[in-house]
Amino acid sequence: MIVGIGVDVVDIARFIATLERTPRLREKLFTTAERELPDASLAARFAAKEAIAKALGAPGDLVWHDATVHRTPGGPPTVDLRGTVLRRAQSLGITTWHLSISHDAGIASAFVIAEG
Repeated sequence: MIVGIGVDVVDIARFIATLERTPRLREKLFTTAERELPDASLAARFAAKEAIAKALGAPGDLVWHDATVHRTPGGPPTVDLRGTVLRRAQSLGITTWHLSISHDAGIASAFVIAEG
């Protein structure tokens, strides 16, 4: 059963400009490993985290580092949840995540389906 869906789009240039203006924001939003990604991939990870939050009902107490998106060579991206995000997912009965991320023509996007 679908418990939640989420979608988000990010203008890559605008997002990177925001990170450059506010350097601490990069640390707040991303884990150490994520911070090393190319700009387009970083924007796509942010879109994925936003989409995950929306699928969870967008509670204001989620910690950005508590959701990490991993690239799987030859397969779909995977989601690693912990802390605040994991607790919210468990409270909603979410057991499976389906995630699609993409970036092209200056736009990064993510779509998430949460099943329980």
